[in-house]
Amino acid sequence: MKLYNTLSRQSETLKPLDGNTVKLYTCGHTVYNQPHIGNWLAYIYWDILDRTLRAEGYVVERTQNITDVGHLVSDDDDGEDKMEKGARREGITAWNVAERYISIVNHEAYDILGFLPPKHLSRATDYISQQIDFAKILDDKDYLYAINGDGMYFDTSKLDDYGKLAKLDVEGLEAGSRVSAAGKRNPTDFAIWKFSPADSKRDMEWESPWGKGFPGWHLECSVIARETLGDQIDIHTGGIDHIPVHHTNEIAQTESLTGKQFAQLWAHNNHIKIDGTKISKSLGNIYTLKDIVDQGYHIDAFKLLAYAKHYRTEGNFSWEILDAAQQRLKRWQAVAELRWQTNDTLEDDSAKDSAHDTNAMLLSAPHAALESLADDLNIPKALIKLERAFEAVDNTPIRALQQSAIGSLVRWIDQTLGLKLEQSTPDITDEQKKVILSRIRAREQKDWQQSDALRDELASQGLHLKDTGSNTLWTRT
Repeated sequence: MKLYNTLSRQSETLKPLDGNTVKLYTCGHTVYNQPHIGNWLAYIYWDILDRTLRAEGYVVERTQNITDVGHLVSDDDDGEDKMEKGARREGITAWNVAERYISIVNHEAYDILGFLPPKHLSRATDYISQQIDFAKILDDKDYLYAINGDGMYFDTSKLDDYGKLAKLDVEGLEAGSRVSAAGKRNPTDFAIWKFSPADSKRDMEWESPWGKGFPGWHLECSVIARETLGDQIDIHTGGIDHIPVHHTNEIAQTESLTGKQFAQLWAHNNHIKIDGTKISKSLGNIYTLKDIVDQGYHIDAFKLLAYAKHYRTEGNFSWEILDAAQQRLKRWQAVAELRWQTNDTLEDDSAKDSAHDTNAMLLSAPHAALESLADDLNIPKALIKLERAFEAVDNTPIRALQQSAIGSLVRWIDQTLGLKLEQSTPDITDEQKKVILSRIRAREQKDWQQSDALRDELASQGLHLKDTGSNTLWTRT
């Protein structure tokens, strides 16, 4: 398995620290608002990474955090906490906001998108004491300093290699860059612990050695990763927007505490635009998964849209592009539906030639696609290899196709690409099969009126018939 490592700026072969076990950390959602399709893009890719690692024979121990406290509006530690802002917007407590959107995020992730659940799905608020202990160690090591009325800050000047992930020119930063809080010693210093306002009470605040307050955003990921996976991990994933600040600061605080390299590989996904423009509430181009389903699209069509671009390249969403993805899904579903029809021929499946070019291609397609997935998660190239097998099916008589070859490929796609081809392509009913047989007899007797009537009956039930020589095949419309 090879991945492009943001830290080294080159593709590297994965060499797990602990035998065959891959320790994988994913930066999770901030649960203060309804997620949109741009928010989900990263998790679609990291779900495929998880599945690919498993297909390659690795044991995956994965952690994903839930940011339910400590995520400020801006990366320079200025602004209002998003959870508090969400509470005021909805007229409920920050705790209630977290519960509401955790429920929504989990439903969309695992019930709708069908992601593999991580072994550790960890809320920041469940690790407050561990975050305080972590910060105390940094303080004892003299990495922290206090800004009166603001918080405890990490002194980045104490590190010779600060910014190595983003290749930051720290000395070249303009005087105002990333500086907001008055009293910062360096432009890149960041909050470890924020003090509660003296004149008001927050929904989420805790006692600490430095006074009542709440953790800085970056602290939770370092702590949760260490508590669930250990001092060192194999792969850390996230969006490219996390590179210059969040992940840079994770590295700084973790490696300062442990004295060890935090993550071997850093994998970052690029983002998606809407009709070529940045996703923005002011532009009214924010779409949710519900919007996609309400427009009549299958959720797997959206996943195929995401798969059509490499995770490190910028993508684009439009309803026309989603139309194309839906058509690809329909083609794949039509092939999957053939597994119910191969045994309608006179020749038994076991008697069919497994060495037939198409059957051989169906059986070898998973290996070919996995090779692409293992090469820096090249999902678009994997799709092309699968398409070749499907195209061969289209050009092969049904009597030559092995049900087992089609079925095994469909199951592999569902397992490795996280689609629902099997679930979305059940067999038709016995009554519908009888209607097809009756229509075949009507055609044999050249009773075209009866044949058309039976075809229309099935069409009203969502079935399209295709006559191919001696066979009649069905697909769902």
